[in-house]
Amino acid sequence: MAYLTKAGVIGVAIAPCVTDQRRSLEELLYDMGHAALRDAGLTIEDIDGIVVASNDQYDGRAISVMAASGSVGGVDRDILSTPSAGEHALVMGALRVLSGQYRTQLVLAWSPTEASPLPEAQRLAADPYFHRRLPLDEPAADALQASALLAADPGLAEAAREIAARNRRNGTTAYPDLASAARPWSGARWPLEPGMVAAPVTGAVALVLASDAYVAERGIRDPAWIAGMGWATEPSFLGDRDLSDAPALRAAAEQAFGEAGGKTADLAEVADATPYQQLLASRVLGLGANLPVNLSGGAQSFNPVYCTGLIRIAEAANQVRGRAGRHQRAGTRTALAHAASGFAMQYQTVIMLRGEAA
Repeated sequence: MAYLTKAGVIGVAIAPCVTDQRRSLEELLYDMGHAALRDAGLTIEDIDGIVVASNDQYDGRAISVMAASGSVGGVDRDILSTPSAGEHALVMGALRVLSGQYRTQLVLAWSPTEASPLPEAQRLAADPYFHRRLPLDEPAADALQASALLAADPGLAEAAREIAARNRRNGTTAYPDLASAARPWSGARWPLEPGMVAAPVTGAVALVLASDAYVAERGIRDPAWIAGMGWATEPSFLGDRDLSDAPALRAAAEQAFGEAGGKTADLAEVADATPYQQLLASRVLGLGANLPVNLSGGAQSFNPVYCTGLIRIAEAANQVRGRAGRHQRAGTRTALAHAASGFAMQYQTVIMLRGEAA
């Protein structure tokens, strides 16, 4: 696809696990937006438009994105509210910049834990005639996917255990101050084992995007350029899908790799709500065994369910920018970010990121 300009990530703020329960959701979003702006060296007055993503059922209120518009800076400013996963907000924000109609965008997504029980909130997203009666929630769909993968290759169980343990170790390295908040979830379903699913936590993430002309004008030195994007979806009805494969991911990767001119990357951040998801994604994406994956700890460490996808993109962007902190991989110039959402990875998104010299 031909674009009118380039879009880069110039500011990032990540809260993979919010432990301070004294702040309201609006206060959290205000803080996250301003943290990303500070990282970019901008103020809200420099932002042409805002894209936010949230889930009414998780937030426990109707049209939640509208209620949050004030705290993210949307009053008297162009704002696009999408009731879809966080990675889709990034795609929308990037497309706005790439269209040439906007020079800057602030993208935010969040995932609270006030809704109780969370599986019941997730069930409301299912088909009302068949799946809700099962009842179907994301842990159940993830377990069905794991079952399909194990049926095709029983040896994956040991590989899944190793991935889960490694990602948790990475999370402890990346965010040692939050390590005590990371815990397995008792809601995991068979054949997922204890320790293979992290408990849902409150989290949020914000990114600032800018065009190449704006980056040059402001003298910004470390953007993570979006070299390629792809997104695709599969049918919502699980009976119409082969859960041991991911054709939507294959289609999204083909689009992203085509735009980027290849899939070469120094590291990857990959969806891992379960280790079986990471195994499936790594296989479809063709990730080599020696490629560093999920140095941030992934969702195996901290699982703010609705925004884990956007966090994967933000973590990859920070690696390219050299701002990943304790888990920075030296010399990273290119990164692959993969986000998945919906039941059994129904929605797939792939983003390729590059530094200035790549």
